[in-house]
Amino acid sequence: MTLHPDIAAVTDRIIARSKQGRSAYLELIARERDKGVDRPRLSCGNLAHGFAAAGNDKVVIRGGKAMNIGLVTAYNDMLSAHQPYARYPEQMKVYAREVGSTVQVAGGVPAMCDGVTQGQLGMELSLFSRDNIAMGTAIGLSHGMFEGAALLGICDKIVPGLLMGALRFGHLPTILIPAGPMPSGLANKEKQRIRQLYAEGKATRDELLEAEAASYHDAGTCTFYGTANSNQMMMEVMGLHVPGSAFVNPGTKLRQELTRAAVHRITQIGWEGSDYRPLGLCVDEKAIVNAAIGLLATGGSTNHAIHLPAIARAAGIIIDWEDMDRLSAAIPLITRIYPNGSGDVNHFQAAGGMGYVIRELLDAGLLHRDIMTVWDGDLTAYGRTPVMDGETLEWVESPAETLDDTMLRPPATPFLTDGGMRLLKGNLGRAMIKTSAVDKSRWTIEAPCRVFSDQDDVITAFKAGELECDVVVVVRFQGPHANGMPELHKLTPPLGVLQDKGFRVALVTDGRMSGASGKVPAAIHVSPEALNDGPLGLLRDGDIVRVCAENGELTALVDKAEWASRSHAEMALQSFGTGRELFALMRRGADEAERGASAMLALAGL
Repeated sequence: MTLHPDIAAVTDRIIARSKQGRSAYLELIARERDKGVDRPRLSCGNLAHGFAAAGNDKVVIRGGKAMNIGLVTAYNDMLSAHQPYARYPEQMKVYAREVGSTVQVAGGVPAMCDGVTQGQLGMELSLFSRDNIAMGTAIGLSHGMFEGAALLGICDKIVPGLLMGALRFGHLPTILIPAGPMPSGLANKEKQRIRQLYAEGKATRDELLEAEAASYHDAGTCTFYGTANSNQMMMEVMGLHVPGSAFVNPGTKLRQELTRAAVHRITQIGWEGSDYRPLGLCVDEKAIVNAAIGLLATGGSTNHAIHLPAIARAAGIIIDWEDMDRLSAAIPLITRIYPNGSGDVNHFQAAGGMGYVIRELLDAGLLHRDIMTVWDGDLTAYGRTPVMDGETLEWVESPAETLDDTMLRPPATPFLTDGGMRLLKGNLGRAMIKTSAVDKSRWTIEAPCRVFSDQDDVITAFKAGELECDVVVVVRFQGPHANGMPELHKLTPPLGVLQDKGFRVALVTDGRMSGASGKVPAAIHVSPEALNDGPLGLLRDGDIVRVCAENGELTALVDKAEWASRSHAEMALQSFGTGRELFALMRRGADEAERGASAMLALAGL
């Protein structure tokens, strides 16, 4: 099938815009491959330090004849998605020895759980943990001991951070290795129902905690389709996983064999062989477009409107929200996974999973097939599904038809004809809105606004009955410069309650919503942010605000002369406590959300 012309046009637009940066990046990784730091160039003292504690692998590492894989791990056992990684390093060392290679843990990086910090002060560190992870990844790989890399990470900022750091070592063949989602727990609609009852004061805290504990109940990724699982989807459509790795549960034989296959494959795509596949060539303009398409086709996390531009910049590529908006108009929504539907990622996997999605998108001309993946050939292999045939890992054809058309459909009969992520523009700036979970009758909201500078103040006003009306809730001073751009996920239940009562409600913010943005229309990531003299700082209570996903509009309906006469509101920010003071440099150096909200990339001139 010929590639859809709109996808081709957006890809060409990105290639042309990125020409200078991409050329400089490719020169960098070529130079690092030929003249950078690696084991043959290390002094005897350097090298001896590098293998001193390598035990039985010491002879192989010292000999320098086989690949040594640098493992960067985001393991901790507080984060359910990453708890399974505890045993991976020792297992992967065994798998490497099976093919005459070695593995060393190059470094560990933080793995923040947004589920724990959601609505708490720690959430103000969340976005900038991505830069921290990227720098930690770079530190680990900087030792020059490695000819390949394996990245262990799953959740929100972690996969983008690992990729951003590893891309600066783009001459290394690199594979991302997931650990899979936890088994399904309490039905998502029931969890949502109890959350809203609690917001209305009709359920106790014990009842809410019981519901949450029944939902998040075991090792593995949370099963709703938020940022973590959107990460795994993107790694598949970019060809950076072993095919079909994304949504296989932890602790299974299939999961173990996929990890073994990843280690073996890294050793096959090194620079000494005939199939060299460095990360920096795998992540090109077409792969970035594929990631955006996968996001749109599956109704993925709005957080990637920030993460994808940052990942791209680390590889010398520039993608913006206009690109995503144009792609969204061409890409049909073919999945409904909670919160866009009732089933979770385990149900999605059972219905056909990523193998079905990728094959169907490829056959419809809606993905770039001709990308360099970490696997054999191009993206075609990712349209198949891994299975165990006895003790042997094999890939079989994905289901010819969806096994559950309530959550997975072919592009010819989609849930929606567009990808449901749109750019809004107007006198309030630029923002993104996710419409795939929003009823079309609510795509346009025009109402008086209530302006807040803290999400807790919104909760207080809700409990006091002050929001029992048509209202656009504006939460400003939530951008990267102001307080690190936290997610405002705990606003979802009260705003949902207001909407269910029949009021026309929308959210406008320069902060983020959860990767599980739901049924309430939300104009998010508003740029420029209020703290940088953005127009959100000019809004006053009672101003009529229009949020229109149909026409791509974000406008304050205020007389032009009145608007021009206003001064920007000021906000006294409290940036001490919970370690927030340590991130002051990142807040000051961060660029706008559309460029990725990264201080690290901005200060590096990338």
